[in-house]
Amino acid sequence: MFKREKVVYTPIQGVLGIGDDYHVYEMTLWERLAAAGIGVLAGVMVGYVFFNLWSVAAVLSVAGAIGMQKPFKNFLQKRRLKKLLLEFKDLLETLTASYSAGQTTVQAFADARNDMEDLYGEQADIVTELTMINAGLLHNYNIEDLLLNFAQRSGLDDVDSFASVFEVCNRKGGNLKQIVTESRNVINDKIEIEMEIRTMVAASQNELNIMMVMPFIMMLSMRGLGDIMTGNSLTNLVIKVVALGIFGAAYVVGRKLVDIKL
Repeated sequence: MFKREKVVYTPIQGVLGIGDDYHVYEMTLWERLAAAGIGVLAGVMVGYVFFNLWSVAAVLSVAGAIGMQKPFKNFLQKRRLKKLLLEFKDLLETLTASYSAGQTTVQAFADARNDMEDLYGEQADIVTELTMINAGLLHNYNIEDLLLNFAQRSGLDDVDSFASVFEVCNRKGGNLKQIVTESRNVINDKIEIEMEIRTMVAASQNELNIMMVMPFIMMLSMRGLGDIMTGNSLTNLVIKVVALGIFGAAYVVGRKLVDIKL
């Protein structure tokens, strides 16, 4: 039996040797502490409410603080990419106005950088990307290579499609204004459809969140029954562990059902 080697992901570098790879997310200290806090809170709730033992709560808190790091990291990464897509949509709005005014590509991206900074602030990802693109243009890099590199690092299908079409259009003398406008319209339609779908499933998501809290409320309200609910006999422990397992599995399945990807 040959042992399969673990594949190590190599981050994609920017054309200028800088730039984030959005496939990789590095949490800050505060984000790690926030994830640990959520895990500790969940551990205390499960340990105290279900088992009525602070020792169990302490063990589950440590496990929760460690186990919550990866899910919270994935949540932050998805939120960052979603924000980047919205910023990219606004970038296309600005580029459309610039090309309509007859500006060159260099002028259009320079103005877009200033507009995005006014709209989102200097620390925004789209502003950082435009800063690198403008620096690359000043150093005689091709705009196509800069956009394709941005698309590779972002992993966003809309950015990749725009960069690919822009490359062909720019090299063969196509209508850049039309390309930017159509790309903007496609992304706008996609975002509108996603918002409509999220509105449709909002009720189901709220129901799922309520169902996640209900077992804790029920356990607290049944404390008056005495040892039947708060005791930790072997039978009670088995029942509680099985119930928690069923509850956790139901929540995971529920999240997959209401988490619609476009």
